[in-house]
Amino acid sequence: MTEPVDPAEPAELAPAPEAARKVFGRLLPDVVRYGELLADVGVRRGLIGPREVPRLWERHLLNCAVLSEIVPEGVTVCDVGSGAGLPGIPLALARPDLDITLLEPLLRRTTFLEEVVDLLGLDHVSVARGRAEEMLGLLEPVQVVTARAVAPLDRLAGWGVPLLRPYGEMLAIKGDTAEEELRGARDALHKLGVVETSVVQVGEGVVDPLSTVVRAEVGESPGGVRFAARRAKARKAARSGQAARGGRRRR
Repeated sequence: MTEPVDPAEPAELAPAPEAARKVFGRLLPDVVRYGELLADVGVRRGLIGPREVPRLWERHLLNCAVLSEIVPEGVTVCDVGSGAGLPGIPLALARPDLDITLLEPLLRRTTFLEEVVDLLGLDHVSVARGRAEEMLGLLEPVQVVTARAVAPLDRLAGWGVPLLRPYGEMLAIKGDTAEEELRGARDALHKLGVVETSVVQVGEGVVDPLSTVVRAEVGESPGGVRFAARRAKARKAARSGQAARGGRRRR
């Protein structure tokens, strides 16, 4: 049994840098509360390592929040492999206009995410438990998929791209090897329906080094031929389920 989030417990989070106020504005107090939970409960539950606590602001909270610079206004987002909520929760706190789903397969992590969402009153954020490859047809397709170095790019795309709407995009925060990973994954991305790729850097004046993001934009068939049949099957199953529920109501 996991211990509940207790916001009154002492935290070890460093004071917020001035750049955090620039990114989060009036929601900075909520970001501080989230950071305190990561530094305390997050460490005790094994969601982040204790060595990460001194660099939570630069390496985690701000590094993820600057992704907001390239996310379009008012879109739906699925954060794949959300873990302790990175990048999904910092993105949600920087951008209240977004409708964000935090997707994570492990119970102890989704429990933490649900507690944080409830504590901070993030009405525009929901939590879903499951593996991305199992969510086709269960989650509404989104306009943007986000992820943070949870797997090599080709594997990550196989999980995230099929969750997109046509002409959506996957934004994957990567490190110094982003260009190399992208070169090695281009064939796999093409088979998944990706029509354009790029590596962009965000966070000028906020984080140093800048956050590196691989951007993969899809065409009219997210997931490509490989997922077309699965998507059609999922839609058919959803329609059958709705019809069955409608029949039961009529009786």
